[in-house]
Amino acid sequence: MDGEAQPLHASDEKPDWALTRRERRNRERAALGLKPRRRWPWVLLLLVLIGAGIAYLQREALLAAINPPPSVDDGAEVPPPITRMQVNPAEYATLAPRDLDRRIRVIGTINPARRADLSAQTGGLVEAVNFRPGDRVAEGDVLVQVDVERLTLELGQARSNADATRAQLSLAQGQLDRVRQLVERNVATTSTLEEAQSSVDGLVAQLTAMDDMVSLAELSLRNATVKAPFDGIVTVRAVEPGTVIAAGSTLISVVDLATVELEAAAPVAAGVFLKPGQSVDVRVDGLPDRSFDGTVVRINPVAATGTRAIPVYITMDNADGLLFGGMFATADVVVATAPGSIAVPTDAIRSDVGGTYVLRIEEDTLVRAPVTIAESWEGNLTRISAGLEPRDEVIMAALPELDPGDLIERVPE
Repeated sequence: MDGEAQPLHASDEKPDWALTRRERRNRERAALGLKPRRRWPWVLLLLVLIGAGIAYLQREALLAAINPPPSVDDGAEVPPPITRMQVNPAEYATLAPRDLDRRIRVIGTINPARRADLSAQTGGLVEAVNFRPGDRVAEGDVLVQVDVERLTLELGQARSNADATRAQLSLAQGQLDRVRQLVERNVATTSTLEEAQSSVDGLVAQLTAMDDMVSLAELSLRNATVKAPFDGIVTVRAVEPGTVIAAGSTLISVVDLATVELEAAAPVAAGVFLKPGQSVDVRVDGLPDRSFDGTVVRINPVAATGTRAIPVYITMDNADGLLFGGMFATADVVVATAPGSIAVPTDAIRSDVGGTYVLRIEEDTLVRAPVTIAESWEGNLTRISAGLEPRDEVIMAALPELDPGDLIERVPE
C-alpha cells in the first residue's frame, strides 16, 4: 500500500562501493526474491557446544574430587615392566637317559681276511688253467693241472720196487725162521742166525724206504692238480697252458672277501684303551651313505717303524660284497660306554661361588639346579651323576643373558 511505511535496510542507504561482502550477497538475494541469510543459528550452535564443554569439565573435576588418584612417593622406585626371554627349541630340552660312548679314530686300508697265493709243488708241463682273475671259485675246484704222465710212471716204479723188496723180505723172514729152529737143535751156529737176522733187518729198512718213495710219488701226483683251498675269487693268474714250471713257481692267487680285515693305524697313546672284542663303526671312501660294523681282533704292541702309530686289525662282514681290497676306511673304535646316562652339553654347565649348576625350567621360570659332574664324553657332552632326573627340562645352550629367576617364553618350532 502506498500509505504503509516500508522498512529500510542499511544496505539500501549505502552506495554499492560501501557495501560489505555479506550486504552485497543479501542485496543480490533480495533482487531474486529470496530472504537474506541469518547468522544467529550458527551463533546458537556455537553457544551450545561451549556449554557442553563446560559441563564435561565440571563433571571431570567433580569425579576427581570424589576419587582422588593415589599419591606417588617421589623417592620410591617404579618397578620395571615384566619381560620374558625367548628360547628356541634348540636351546632347551627335556632330559632322557641316553647311551654315551668314547671313541678312538683310526684309519687304514681294507684287505681280504683270507688270501692264498698258490705255487707249484711239483715241476712239469702246465696242461690247463681253468679260471681267470675275477672268476668265483668253490672250495675243491681244480684251478691248475700239471702233466701227470711222468709222475704216474715214477709212482709205478716206486710201487714196483717196494713190491720187490717186500718179496725179498718175506723170503728172508722164512730163512730166519728155519735158521732159528736149527740153532735150537744145535745143528746151526749162532753166527748163521745173526746173518739171517741182519738180512731181514736190512730188507725191512729198504721196504720202509720204498714205501716212503711210493708215498712221495703219490704226493707229487696229487700236487700236480692245484685246487681252490676255499670259496673265493681269483685275483692273479701267473701261468698259461703249455708253460713248463718248476717246483715253487707261482701259479694263481685266490682271496676270500666274505670277511675283510681293516689294517688301521692308531696313535701309540691310544693303545692302552684298545682291546680285542671292542666294537667299531667303519666308514669307507666311496660309500658315503653306508657304515659298517666291525670288531677289533688283534693289536700289534709295537709301533710301525718310523711312525708313532700301532697297527690295529679290525674284521668286518662283507656278505653283500660291497667292500674290496685296497679301499681306504676310517673307523671309530668304541673304547668305553655309559648306558642309560643323564648328560647335557658341556656349554650348558655353569659355575659360581655356590658351585656347579644348570638352569632348570619350572613352568616358565628358570631355577638354579646344582649338579655333580662325572666325566666328559663324545659330542661335547658331560655326564651328570647327581642333581638332574629324567623328564627335567633344562637350558641346553650357553646363554649368558639368562639367569636364575628369569621368565622365559618357548618359541615354537
